Amino acid sequence: MEKPKHGGKREGAGRKFKYDEATKTIRVPESRVLEIKEFLSKRKKTNEISDIRQVDPVTQVEIPLASERIQAGFPSPAQDYVDKKLDLNEHLIRNVSATFIVRVNSQSMLNAGLDINDELIVDRSLEAKHRDVVIALVDNDFTVKRLMIEDGEHWLKAENPDFKDIHFTDGQELVIWGVVTRVIKNFR
Repeated sequence: MEKPKHGGKREGAGRKFKYDEATKTIRVPESRVLEIKEFLSKRKKTNEISDIRQVDPVTQVEIPLASERIQAGFPSPAQDYVDKKLDLNEHLIRNVSATFIVRVNSQSMLNAGLDINDELIVDRSLEAKHRDVVIALVDNDFTVKRLMIEDGEHWLKAENPDFKDIHFTDGQELVIWGVVTRVIKNFR
């Protein structure tokens, strides 16, 4: 009788190298395994921005503008009057036909103050310069990063150490889709 064979190469067996980098074994609580697996599967597949919307130039919202500046230090006596009204379109938008709002969908720019669900005002008519925060298409995937231009080389810098910078190799495509000019952030 022949002994059953154990070991050897089997298709689909062994470690999976789906992250294009070395992996590390860690211990996690059993109750969190599914949550961590779901996080890892979503992180690789989702675009870093979502909900691209063009600004509607027809709307006009005027908000009362206090004529006194507010101090960030010690309180000052309150001024009880409004000097004029501010139109947010005039204040936030330079070029209506080239302005879009996109929603942040990752934490790659956390140290630049961009959180998930923040809305970015993006002007597609501006030429991107060194250190601008940009919306870029990298191989047809959207990302938000800081554009770095050094010695003729272009690369995209993440502002969170948990995310990698993007340095381009032959065959990769980079398209600067627009320049971020403002951030709309909810505090509540």
